[in-house]
Amino acid sequence: MKYIPLSLILLFCFVLGGLMFKSVTPPRCGALLENDNIFVLTGDARRIPYALRKLDELYYGNLYIIGAGITNIPNRRHIFIESKSKSTYQNALAIKSIIQQQNLDRIVIVTTEDHMNRSLYLLRNELPNTDIIACPASLSGMPTPTRVKRWTIEYIKYIVTLFGIKEG
Repeated sequence: MKYIPLSLILLFCFVLGGLMFKSVTPPRCGALLENDNIFVLTGDARRIPYALRKLDELYYGNLYIIGAGITNIPNRRHIFIESKSKSTYQNALAIKSIIQQQNLDRIVIVTTEDHMNRSLYLLRNELPNTDIIACPASLSGMPTPTRVKRWTIEYIKYIVTLFGIKEG
């Protein structure tokens, strides 16, 4: 048998891992309860409008907008804004603080589908006793090269996070 270069094996593992990373991403929003608390992570223009539509489906629910760079948010009841956190890990810590203050045991997380796996990983590490419902905002309509680039970047960030590097 011929010698297979290590770089080719690593590339194969990276691509296979990337396909697995995408395949385990929740494909759609989990079932919402009428009094759910939705936490949307800022960073992409799709996330907040999607979260607002989900809030409209709830009877008693609240929406927490988490992260820096928040603009043009409608002035509505049941919307709360945290604007100090600047990274996904800081978002997780901010959500943890809110959950502890509000004594919540179930939350809904809205972020884009490419960002969901890493967000869930960080949140589940910070909130092991909280039921976390994934509610991914779709990247449909985005050009394929842009989607592939975004998924690749998030996959690399996920790998780095698995090695314990939560910021950066």
